[in-house]
Amino acid sequence: MQPSPRLRAKIMTSIEETLAERGKRYGRFMDHATVTQELKRVVKVFCCAVGTNLAPDQKEAIDMICHKLGRIICGDPNYADSWHDIAGYAKLVEDRLNEIDSNG
Repeated sequence: MQPSPRLRAKIMTSIEETLAERGKRYGRFMDHATVTQELKRVVKVFCCAVGTNLAPDQKEAIDMICHKLGRIICGDPNYADSWHDIAGYAKLVEDRLNEIDSNG
């Protein structure tokens, strides 16, 4: 069942408002995407070049950290939540590695 035209218009307005809000905080999406993809490319190239083998959580944490760095670079570098998120992704990997070390 398709949503009514009125509901579709409300959803589109909500999406547009969210995108405008994010744009103010993080800058243009194309700029952010360009910076983020370049950061990820550099990480991948160097991991391959030196033979670094990352676990899935490490890869994902690095991807998300690159994503957050892109937002910082293209948007508001004083938005504390972006820095907090970076620390959180790093902490998740650190916790897993410490758990492995403590369990042998």
